[in-house]
Amino acid sequence: MSTILERPRPVVREPVPAPPPARRVRRSPVHSVGRSGLYIAVVLTVLVMSIPMIWMVLASFKTEAELSTLPLQWLPEAFNLDNYRQAATTIPLGRMFLNSVLLTVLGSGLKVMLGLCCAYALVFLDIPFKKFMFALVLFTLLIPAQITIIPNYTLVASLGWLNTYQGILVPGLASAFGTFLFRQHFLTLPAAVLEAAEMDGAGHWRRLWRFVVPMSIPTVVAVSLVSLVGEWNEYLWPRLVTDSTDTMPLPVGLTLLQDIDGMNSWGVLMAATVIVTMPIVVGFLILQRRLVAGFTAGATTG
Repeated sequence: MSTILERPRPVVREPVPAPPPARRVRRSPVHSVGRSGLYIAVVLTVLVMSIPMIWMVLASFKTEAELSTLPLQWLPEAFNLDNYRQAATTIPLGRMFLNSVLLTVLGSGLKVMLGLCCAYALVFLDIPFKKFMFALVLFTLLIPAQITIIPNYTLVASLGWLNTYQGILVPGLASAFGTFLFRQHFLTLPAAVLEAAEMDGAGHWRRLWRFVVPMSIPTVVAVSLVSLVGEWNEYLWPRLVTDSTDTMPLPVGLTLLQDIDGMNSWGVLMAATVIVTMPIVVGFLILQRRLVAGFTAGATTG
């Protein structure tokens, strides 16, 4: 008995109709003028914000005579590093830089960790008065930091923490802003993932670090960057609790440099200011997309 194999019939594809030609949208003159006005506003804003920084960087390479020349001389005659060398020999710039790095990393890291734990407890733990406690967190955002300076200073001085790292760090560790942003993002996370993790035997600590944090990376990066900028630029509180160069961060060191050199060495001050400013500017340029994504994620939650 023979078997006759049938050849597969060729698939006849119907011709796909060509898409209609795109209609050119004719913009009205009012729309074009408005668009041009927005571009001009953006360019002017960028110039206003960037010119002082460009002037600061160029001034750090100038001599005192070039800084006092009229009319203003934008470019230095030579890009020498004498101002940077003088700033490094006048104050212990390297030690202050390490102090700033240490205080910034520790302070921002602890702020993020405490904010994560507090937000997780407010969202995923069944504890009484959760709404009241969250209202207290929001209320602390309305209190100016200057009001708490005297009580904090009295407490730190009574503990013997003046001129110490813990005296600079501990009073500012609670971050209501980070807790608020994390809570708003945690409310949008899929509950099924966390329920599955709970059925699999994962405790709260494991659920936080294995599931919640990996799903919240943009928000974590945004809060981390804001905390990094705040800790790096912190001036008033470290200025009050430390007068020793062993624990003094860079922004306070600028004041020390100004007190030593007076108001005449503007080139040296500009060089030290560039050293203080540039690390945080570079970090912001690298992480700006994550920062925007994190703020957007927090703003669209209910």
